[in-house]
Amino acid sequence: VQLQASGGGLVQAGGSLRLSCAASGSTSDYYAVGWFRQAPGKRREGISCISSNGGTTYYTDSVRGRFAISRDNAKNAIYLQMNSLRPEDTAVYYCAAGRRCKYYTGTYNFRAADFGSWGQGTQVTVSS
Repeated sequence: VQLQASGGGLVQAGGSLRLSCAASGSTSDYYAVGWFRQAPGKRREGISCISSNGGTTYYTDSVRGRFAISRDNAKNAIYLQMNSLRPEDTAVYYCAAGRRCKYYTGTYNFRAADFGSWGQGTQVTVSS
C-alpha cells in the first residue's frame, strides 16, 4: 500500500487541523495505520494508530483527548483530527501502514519498525 499525507499548515495555538492520509495500491489487504511526527532534532514519535476495520484506536498520552484518528475504508482514507493544538505539536507528520497496531508501554508507545509503508510527511506548525 502507498500512502500520501496532506492537510498540514500553520495554525495558532488552540486551533485545529485535520490531516488526511490517502491510501492506494494493495488496499484490498487489511492494514492498520499509524500517525507519527518528528520535530527538528527529535526522534520520530508515534502518536496514534487505528486498526484495519477502524474498531480500535490508540493514542500516546501527549495527544489523547485532543487528537482523534478515524478512517473511511470506502474512500481508502485515514484522518487525524487535531484540536487544541500547542506549539509543542509542531512537527512533520507522517502516516504509515502496518499489519496491526502494536502499543508499547513506556515513553514511546509505537515503533516505526512495525510499519512497513510510509507516506511523505506534511508540516504542521503551531504558533504561540
